[in-house]
Amino acid sequence: MSDAPRLRLPLHAHVAQLALLALAGFVLIALWTQWARQDLDWVQATLSLYLHGPWGLALRTAYCVLAVAIMLLAWSLYAASRSPRRSAAAPLLFCVAGLGLMGVAIGDSWLPEQAPLLAPLVHGLAANTAFLCVSVAMLLQSWYLRADPQWRRWAGPAWWWAWLCFALLWLHVLWRGPPRGAGQKLVIAAVVLWLVVAALQSWRQARRTAVAAACRD
Repeated sequence: MSDAPRLRLPLHAHVAQLALLALAGFVLIALWTQWARQDLDWVQATLSLYLHGPWGLALRTAYCVLAVAIMLLAWSLYAASRSPRRSAAAPLLFCVAGLGLMGVAIGDSWLPEQAPLLAPLVHGLAANTAFLCVSVAMLLQSWYLRADPQWRRWAGPAWWWAWLCFALLWLHVLWRGPPRGAGQKLVIAAVVLWLVVAALQSWRQARRTAVAAACRD
C-alpha cells in the first residue's frame, strides 16, 4: 500500500489558518459579551460600550486579537496573490486598520481615567481610522484578486460584498435613524465575515495547490 502524499503548505497558508483562529476568537468573545452584559441593550449599545465594565478586558483583548488577524490576513493575501494589479496599498491599509483597533483597545484601557477629556477624541479617531481603512482595503484587495486566475471565481462576490460593507459603513455614519448599536454591529459582522471567507479561501487555495503538487510527485 502506497503512502499518502505529504502536503507541504506554504507559509501564507499557515498564516491564513492563524488569522482564522484569531477571527474565531474575536467572534466568540464579542458574542459572549453580548449575552453576559445584561446591563446593556445590545440593540442600542455600540460594541465600544462593552469595552468597560464586566468582561471589558476580555473584549479589549479581543480587539487586539482581531487587529493581529487583519494584519496576518493582509500578509497572507499579498503573498498568495499572483495578480498583476498586486501592490502594497491594500496590506498597508489593513495594517493601519489593525493599528486603529489596537488604539481603541489600548486607549480605552487607561485614557478614560487618566485623561477623560482626551479619551473620546482618541477613541473616535482610532475607531474611524480602523473602519475606513479596512473597508477601503477590502475593496482594493478584491479588485486585485479579480485579475488573479486562481481567485477570479471568489473575487467577484468578494468585490460586491466589500462594496456592501463600504455602503453599510457610510449609512451607519450618515443615517442616525436606526439603533446605533445594531447598526454598528451589522457593519462589524459584515466586515468580519469578509475577512473570515478571505482567510478560508487563502488557505483552501494553498491546500489545493499543495495537493496537486503532491499528486504530481
